[in-house]
This record gives sequence, structure tokens and C-alpha cells, in this order.
Amino acid sequence: MIHVLAIITAKPGMREAVLTEFRANMPAVHAEEGCIEYAPAVDAEGVGPFQAPLGPDSFVVIEKWSSLETLRAHAAAPHMAAYAARTREMIASRVIHVLTPAG
Repeated sequence: MIHVLAIITAKPGMREAVLTEFRANMPAVHAEEGCIEYAPAVDAEGVGPFQAPLGPDSFVVIEKWSSLETLRAHAAAPHMAAYAARTREMIASRVIHVLTPAG
């Protein structure tokens, strides 16, 4: 299994617009072969001082894929290219961590 944590930072005030586009793309991603999990997450409220918040312009995409091959196919999918084109001007930065279980 492959785990992905993608940290997306929108330009100031644009996070909700990016998330709207992201959510619209989710059904196509969930239908892809090998997609186990694919969802956005934002800072939890009221956690306390031990939290390192992402901030109001960022969100994390939590992904699980059955294999590196299915992740590569996802990255090359036409709907991902279309999503990238729709959000390009709204995103300030994107950091993607591809991980394998340490177990």
C-alpha cells in the first residue's frame, strides 16, 4: 500500500474555492483503480497548544493507493490534469509526501 500526504496551500482567501474544485473531482478519483482513500482535511478547532496548525489557507489531502502503479496512473489521469488547470492560479504551493508503511 502507498500513502500520500499532499499539503496544499492556496493563495490568501482561496482555500474554499480550491476545495470546491477538489470536491467536484473526488468522484472521478474514487472511481480509479487502486484508490482506497482520497479526502481533504483541515485544521481541527480547539485542539490546544500541542497542535501545529496548517493555517487558514492550507489543507491536507490524505490518500491511500493499492500500489505505486495505481498512484502513477492517478497522477497521469485526464481529470487530474483538468483539476490542476482549474486551480493553478489559486494555489500558492503544493508539497507531496509519498510513503510506505514502516511496519
